[in-house]
Amino acid sequence: MRIQKKMTGFLVLLVFFFSFMGSLVPSAHAADANKTYVIGTDTTFAPFEYQDANGDFVGIDMDLINAIAEDQGFKVEIKSLGFNAALQALQSGNVDGVIAGMSITDERKQTFDFSDPYFEAGPMMGVAADNDTIKSYEDLRGKRVAVKVGTEGATFADSIKDKYGFTLATFDDSSQLVDEVKAGGSVALFEDYPVLAYGIQQGNGIKTVTDKEKGGSYGFAVNKGQNPELMRMFNQGLANLKNSGKYDAIIAQYLGSVDAASGADISGEAAVKKSRLGLIWESMPAFMTGLGYTMFYTIVSLFFAFLLGLLFGSMKVSHNKFLRGIATVFVDVFRGIPLLILAFFIYFAIPQAFGFKMEVWMASILALALNAGAYVTEIIRGGIQSIDKGQMEAARSLGVPYGNTMRKIILPQAIKVMVPSFINQMVITLKDTSILSIIGLVELAQSGKLVIARTYQTFDVYLTIAIMYLIVITILTKIADRLERRIGRG
Repeated sequence: MRIQKKMTGFLVLLVFFFSFMGSLVPSAHAADANKTYVIGTDTTFAPFEYQDANGDFVGIDMDLINAIAEDQGFKVEIKSLGFNAALQALQSGNVDGVIAGMSITDERKQTFDFSDPYFEAGPMMGVAADNDTIKSYEDLRGKRVAVKVGTEGATFADSIKDKYGFTLATFDDSSQLVDEVKAGGSVALFEDYPVLAYGIQQGNGIKTVTDKEKGGSYGFAVNKGQNPELMRMFNQGLANLKNSGKYDAIIAQYLGSVDAASGADISGEAAVKKSRLGLIWESMPAFMTGLGYTMFYTIVSLFFAFLLGLLFGSMKVSHNKFLRGIATVFVDVFRGIPLLILAFFIYFAIPQAFGFKMEVWMASILALALNAGAYVTEIIRGGIQSIDKGQMEAARSLGVPYGNTMRKIILPQAIKVMVPSFINQMVITLKDTSILSIIGLVELAQSGKLVIARTYQTFDVYLTIAIMYLIVITILTKIADRLERRIGRG
């Protein structure tokens, strides 16, 4: 019981440490004085927001928010987070607003304040281009249908699924809907009509078989009762863009017709798909940048994980019951919580609870370091305990302090035993960085997702990324194996 109380205090101190660290990171609060606002979005939702071949965020929403910012004299910093993560980041205060093709609903109005509508949306059904059996909603009976969470398509599909007797499969990215249907997991998809039409123009292998349904409106969102000045400027800027004709120009640039905003058919011929080599060559700068970030996050998080492992690993083999209890709880907590949940807790929950903003990179490093640190603790504990106890007893009998014995006698021998496990943990942590793309961390996997959102060439992109991971991990493993042999000979 006493150990549990002590550990409760330890965890509270850990949370306050996160709070303190987060307060050291420059946030949008500091930028507010210069009229810079952090805006969350989902850059896998073309043609509203996506990343072009140059790595720039473009699309209807991106051009609108940038044009409004220029008209009203403020600046924006765009954070690519994914739709769900963007809404959670807004609630936790990590972003000031969200523009992501977000439908204005009564339910969302309970949590967010919305701008004047800037686009009238509506869902459409799509099927695989070679599917001639699904021609109406009646043909969906007993089948599975794919939708993207939070979209007009998902809302409409949910409203008719009982009537027509189909089930829903929910995904986070629009490109995943296409892959699901083409792979045969679902017979159809429901998507907001401009997004569906854009994908068809990119040659994504989908066709439409029904008319567009009446839908709701898209709006810019801020937390309820917060940032009224930003909301006022957005509405005023939007009105100015519509009066000047710039709004129509932005819509026409991406949809081929100004009337498309009112539900007209989107014109334009299907784009010619790039060759496999052409796509890889064009995307390689983005992939290499993502790979660089992956290596950076891996190295930094493993450095802190090693420090944590050294500290708690030493505590776990200590003769002090209290220290062993602290180390045991550390390992149980951070090894028992899935990395994804830990990342959500650090990036969304803690800032919301303690009222500060945290950068994605800091939350990612903390999550990776704590997760890996728990495993490194056990690696170090096992390595230390593998050394004959007689060596510690002999050193202590000669009057050598415990700390010096550990540093100069036990640990040098234990490291040889630990090296293979350290290599495995390095590989695991490198691959785990891909999980953190869910909170908007830009690394290799996220770079691939952004390319797929623009091109819909899923196989080519994921094959390239898989090969890149394989090459890097193989090289690192070979280097580590060589190091292990040299240490073994030493």
